[in-house]
Amino acid sequence: MNNLLSKKLIVSFASAALSLGVISPAIAAPKVILLSLDGMTPWLLNQYFADGSIAPNNGLGLLKNVGYSALQNITCNPTLTAACHITIGTGSNTNNTDIPQNSYHLVKSPFTSNISGFGGPIGGYETNPIGVSFDPTAIPIWQPLRAAGKTVVAATFPGADGVNVVLPGGTGTLLQPGTDRTVDYTVPFGSSQALGSPSTGNAFAQGYALNGGNFTDATATVLSQLTNAGISFTGSVKVANLNSFKVGANSFNIQVAAIATQTANVFDNLVIFDANQGIISLGSPALPATGSAVINPVTQFSNRFYLGPDNSGNQVGTTFYSTRLDPNLSTVHVASAAATFIPSNPNVVSNVNDINNNVGFWSSDPDFRIPQRSAPGFNDFSLDEVSRIYQDQSKNFIDYQTNVLLRAIDQNPNADLVLGYNDQPDASSHQYLLVDPRQPTNPQNPNSIGAGQDPAIVALYQGFVKDAYLKANDAVQRIIDKVGLDSNGKPNSNIIVVSDHGFEPFYTAVNLNAYLTAQGFNSSQVRAVTSGAATQIYINLQGREPNGNVTPTQYLTLQQQIVTALQNFVDTNPLYTLGKPSVSIFDKIYTRPANLGDPNFGLETDNVIGQDFGDVFATLTVGYNFDGTQSPVVTRQGDTSAQFLSVPSFYGAHGYDPTIPNLSAIFLAAGPDIGQGTLPVINNIDIAPTISNILGVPSANTVQGTPLNIGVLVPEPSNTQGILIVFGVLGLGIVKPFKRLTKN
Repeated sequence: MNNLLSKKLIVSFASAALSLGVISPAIAAPKVILLSLDGMTPWLLNQYFADGSIAPNNGLGLLKNVGYSALQNITCNPTLTAACHITIGTGSNTNNTDIPQNSYHLVKSPFTSNISGFGGPIGGYETNPIGVSFDPTAIPIWQPLRAAGKTVVAATFPGADGVNVVLPGGTGTLLQPGTDRTVDYTVPFGSSQALGSPSTGNAFAQGYALNGGNFTDATATVLSQLTNAGISFTGSVKVANLNSFKVGANSFNIQVAAIATQTANVFDNLVIFDANQGIISLGSPALPATGSAVINPVTQFSNRFYLGPDNSGNQVGTTFYSTRLDPNLSTVHVASAAATFIPSNPNVVSNVNDINNNVGFWSSDPDFRIPQRSAPGFNDFSLDEVSRIYQDQSKNFIDYQTNVLLRAIDQNPNADLVLGYNDQPDASSHQYLLVDPRQPTNPQNPNSIGAGQDPAIVALYQGFVKDAYLKANDAVQRIIDKVGLDSNGKPNSNIIVVSDHGFEPFYTAVNLNAYLTAQGFNSSQVRAVTSGAATQIYINLQGREPNGNVTPTQYLTLQQQIVTALQNFVDTNPLYTLGKPSVSIFDKIYTRPANLGDPNFGLETDNVIGQDFGDVFATLTVGYNFDGTQSPVVTRQGDTSAQFLSVPSFYGAHGYDPTIPNLSAIFLAAGPDIGQGTLPVINNIDIAPTISNILGVPSANTVQGTPLNIGVLVPEPSNTQGILIVFGVLGLGIVKPFKRLTKN
């Protein structure tokens, strides 16, 4: 058979198969989609695989079934969200990314200033003079890809935000230009702000416990507005005031109207509206506007509420909830979330506008202040009510973030790389990972541990965590549905799903600054910045800090004193040490290398400590966490004081040593260029060079990870010498020599 006839027969067969629906027609699909599911850990995910909660043909189960997975994915040190996402996005360890925590101190900024790890300069900055780095020690994957002509999309992925990073403390010195943090379609992660109130002051979430005395008869104007908005009611309408505040130039007077839709004066629905604008139909506004919010505690107890632009042009909104509405208005519970928006800086404004106008303003993400009742007004809300609000926020936020990602794909269907992020199951794992008998089922009752735990609450909270995993799995399936499957049942895009870290339960909150003060350290000389289970402890060194007051000789003494103090910090309460005489509060302690003769004294780095790490960097022992201290503090059962150790207000933590098995991240990958199999151990810094390998672009010379042998057919073009190895019949991979870069 000649070649021409062969080609004709193949084309004819393919056309017939397409017409019969045997083969799906090819659709535009990104080459690689990287999705991070914040905080997802194999030890829980594997439970849900095993019990059938996640089916092998759905979402994460499908990726595992037709692609590659890893038994352990060792992530960054410390295991914190900002730090580990930047390592994923650069292929470099935290000492080189110079992003050590979710919040940390830049050693060239005022001693009391912090910067967010999500907005810190990736790869460091110049210290003399202070400014943009000419030789960064870590480079985001999107920079070499875009330089090679590839299209990159980032939908709320940390580090891709278009922000000009400046030195904290009011100097305005540029440390990293926003163009380095901008891709072809960039949507930053959203922000929240407080809504002012005469009664509560500035607050994020707020609860309103109302009764019949708060309501008065609606005016004729309100009745007319309800009718004109198409909102049906029968009998009288009652109105109560909720809150007054300003957003940008707009003043709001938020009120709630109680209406009856079935039987006169048997109230079953609430309408939240701004009295200054009146009641606006839900069906008429174009996004991001929403109209007034109609809510019902039974059928739809939450609704979004658009507030308008703030002084920076950000499109701001909130969400209202009603968890209880007695038909006679004897008890009415209403709540509002924080004001939320996507930061709209000049580098990303067109992409942000696209999301605001087609998906809507930034959704209310899960707010821990509500279930912990630390936000004002929630003391009268039951456990069921605050849990319902938090669960509703979790569901809606997953849906919103997924909608943002799918919109980004719609706008860039042929993108080479799409970077996505979802904050679940992290949020629910923090709040509800109640799996240890030392954790109190009632954080305000220290005796609710062990035999005193309420098994119903334990089961309820474990169900909440499982639900978060299932919702995250649904988000993965929606992405698979978007790109479609080929005739072999594989996604048409190479979909890689990872997490930034795993999770551990904790049962004790640690007040480090109180401990350091009690050990005699002066806060003007020694300052701890904590994040989760990790801390960076800074010394106010002369010549490094702007107003340093510690000499180099004093520095060495203080550094060793700090280490000794941390080593001596132990827990001796047998209810928590499980019979051991004592347990060390700190698991790992690292010190910045320091040599008096070094002209770079105080800025030395090594394979753990980066430029802006603390002079002492330490991580806690599992079971202890710096966050969660209650106000007022709650003394643990068996303790006489809560000065340093106390009962925490939530249950799950990370930030511990990354080699602890439960801190492992997940890794699942499937697609046209990916084979099938299981890898025993990988590192999250291997993700970036693996993507570069798939796309045929050399990795940046700062990359410390190694491309994974997962069946990629084309070896990575590399500017470093490597050993080419053959694996199976699926393809070739490259083992790159390990390279560590530090910046002095």
